[in-house]
Amino acid sequence: MTPIGLGVLFSVASPAECSAVISTPVAMPTDSAGLATLTHTPSPMGFLNEILGRPADAERPFLLLVVGHPAADARVPAIERKAPAAIVTWVEGG
Repeated sequence: MTPIGLGVLFSVASPAECSAVISTPVAMPTDSAGLATLTHTPSPMGFLNEILGRPADAERPFLLLVVGHPAADARVPAIERKAPAAIVTWVEGG
């Protein structure tokens, strides 16, 4: 928590959290464009610095986002989403 004055504290997101949030608006429009996406987060990912010739002391990869046209015969598993009531606890308050 970081003080901002008047006794108010706020959380500062980590760079990894910020990067994950920012990657969503990058990935979402690809679906509208008819492209398929695959996210992959191998651990460790340091090998990418070496493969891509990037400085390991200044950059840290966190996500591989593969984008492309799906094959004509591509099949997607039928995954059902849980209802919000099954995963959320609503707290009333004021």
